[in-house]
Formats: sequence, structure tokens, C-alpha cells
Amino acid sequence: MCKFLKEFGAMKEKQKGMETSLKETENQVLELKKKETFKIAFSAATGGGGPIGPFSTTTTIIYRTVITNVGNAYNQHTGIFAAPVAGVYYFTFFYHAGGERIVSLALVKNNEVIMIAYDHKTSHDGADNGGNAAFLQLQQGDQVYMQLSENTHVWGDSQITTFSGALLYPL
Repeated sequence: MCKFLKEFGAMKEKQKGMETSLKETENQVLELKKKETFKIAFSAATGGGGPIGPFSTTTTIIYRTVITNVGNAYNQHTGIFAAPVAGVYYFTFFYHAGGERIVSLALVKNNEVIMIAYDHKTSHDGADNGGNAAFLQLQQGDQVYMQLSENTHVWGDSQITTFSGALLYPL
């Protein structure tokens, strides 16, 4: 009987260890599932069919033609992307413009210029194309948007002046 009680006690301890291990594994699975649920990606174009700018002050560009907006983090009425979760994001932007004016288009995070695409005015170049991209670590609520510098321009179109972003992974 004594041997049986010792074996039973050992089995009980082993079961406790397995239950603890199972609970830890369940918590890890829940954390992974939580991270998986954040799917954020958008692409938008300026829309229109003519010049945007020049303006007398730096102006936030509104990309009204939404191509995709998974997670609804991009606002087509303000032109602002607001990070729904902390994480590492990737942003790209491209423009088309006439060569007769300067282009200065900036990727901005919370009022801080991160990247710029720039082109000089030329008398012999009928059109300009450019763009840039950046990986950004964002906190929940951070805002990312595009600004056109004063006295510069881009061409508004539903396919060639674009702004895109995606969550690579949450933090």
C-alpha cells in the first residue's frame, strides 16, 4: 500500500507539471493568435485628372481613390493613416508630375518628415516620376501621411500618384 501511495503521489506531481505546461502552451497560442489578427494594408491614389498644387503652404495630400484598405486604418477624407496597433510598418509613395515645376513630396510621421521625393524644375523635361519608401516603427495612434511642399505640385490620377502601407508585424 505504501508503494502504491508513493507512485500515486509521483503521478499527481507529474500531472501538475503537465497541467502547468499545457496552460503555458495555451497562453502562447493565444498570444500568437492575437498577433495574427492584425491585418493592416492599404493602397490609395489621388484620383482626379489634373495638377494638385501648387499651394502657398505645405499641404497634406488626400488620396481619395482607395484601392484597398484592409483594417480601415487609412482615412480617404483626411489622407491620414492612423496605426491601429504598435508595430513595424512599410510605406511607399509614387508620383507623376509635369517637369515645368518643382516636386517635393514628403512622407510624414506625427509632423516629422521621414522621407522626401524631390525633382527640379526643367525646361526640357515634359514629365517627372519618383517615389520613396520607408520601414517605420509606429505606436498605436501614430499618424502617417503625405505632404506636398509649398509652391510644388504632383499630377492627380487614379493610378500613378499613390500612397501605400502595410503592417509587417505587431510589437
